[in-house]
Amino acid sequence: MSRRAGLWIAFVLVHLVVAVLGFTEPNTPRGDVPLVYEPWARAAVEGSAIMGITQSWIYPQLALVPMVLAFAVKGLIGFEFAWVALVTVANALAFALLVGRGRSRGRTLAAAFWLAFLLLLGPVGLYRLDGITVSLGIAGCLWLVGRPLLASMLLAAGTWMKVWPAALLAAALIAVRRRRIVIGGALIVTALIVIAVVVAGGGAHLLGFVSGQTGRGLQLEAPVTAWFLWQAAAGVDGAFVYYDTEILTFQVTGANVDAVIAAMTPVLALAVLAIAALGAVKAWRGASFAALFPSLGLALVLAFIVFNKVGSPQFLTWIIAPLVLGLVLDRRRWTMPAVAALAAALLTHLVYPLLYARLILAETLAVSVLTARNVVMVALLVWAIASVARVPLRVRPSASLSTTP
Repeated sequence: MSRRAGLWIAFVLVHLVVAVLGFTEPNTPRGDVPLVYEPWARAAVEGSAIMGITQSWIYPQLALVPMVLAFAVKGLIGFEFAWVALVTVANALAFALLVGRGRSRGRTLAAAFWLAFLLLLGPVGLYRLDGITVSLGIAGCLWLVGRPLLASMLLAAGTWMKVWPAALLAAALIAVRRRRIVIGGALIVTALIVIAVVVAGGGAHLLGFVSGQTGRGLQLEAPVTAWFLWQAAAGVDGAFVYYDTEILTFQVTGANVDAVIAAMTPVLALAVLAIAALGAVKAWRGASFAALFPSLGLALVLAFIVFNKVGSPQFLTWIIAPLVLGLVLDRRRWTMPAVAALAAALLTHLVYPLLYARLILAETLAVSVLTARNVVMVALLVWAIASVARVPLRVRPSASLSTTP
């Protein structure tokens, strides 16, 4: 059996297993698909409410497209199976691009890593909108050098679905030499979406997803909640986990929590700007794309996770794209962070859905597993930033200062 055939067999098996886990594991890990995505899609198709157009939404407007596509074929196989099929097809297209002819060891290792990550992470890798954007992110990263216009358009489309690919787009603007093309591709997609939204009458809600995120509290799984979550586990008065019925998620509260909530958005912005500035200095001093982009992309994506007051388990899928590219370009240097990412995926799977019922009760075991996962994420961020700082620079020829004797 060829290496390529083996990878594709593994691809099918992994997606089947993870799809089944969505129905067999506790706490209904596929729940967002039938309980949230399907009603949104139905409302849009029936014209009763179009999220992001007739009312503000927590997601950018393009997020509605895959939901409506799945809804269009639900009569054949049901919405949940249609959704999994849609994510699987998107993954297959990106996987085919990644594997190619199966002759590159770096690409083979990257493909195996992606599959292992999905298996260890569990159902949230398929039963969430993030699964679509991961495929866009991987394809965009792989095409940035050879097809920068198409790559930037894919990353921009992903950004208008779930925002996080903006981190990869920012890294591309810094590390890619053909920056005008990257900017052009992103502007084309953005202009088309803005025009479509305004023409549809949704101009007032165009950026509703921005205000929707800034007004949120501290989500249960976010790294910043650890202080309050451990207080809740210890039974400290005023610290507890509660369910926010407006945004349909569990959050944590405690003494001075409002100050932390208010601080996190500026802290996130400052962290992203600082990492971007470091990358810009490296690019200005001649760092190559291959040396700079994967580390910078990973650092920016991890900043989006580590300094975010929202911390849904599917956020972990965001790190797949830069890690895949890192393994393709330099598998030896990127093996260690890839292994750490696999450990984080497994810990995330334990947290949700397996231990989630205990986590919302702030039981020590579940809180410990979540804390361990967040420690791994912080360690990965530190590694990524250090990797950007250590990026070798090209030696630029300088004019001779010697004079003729």
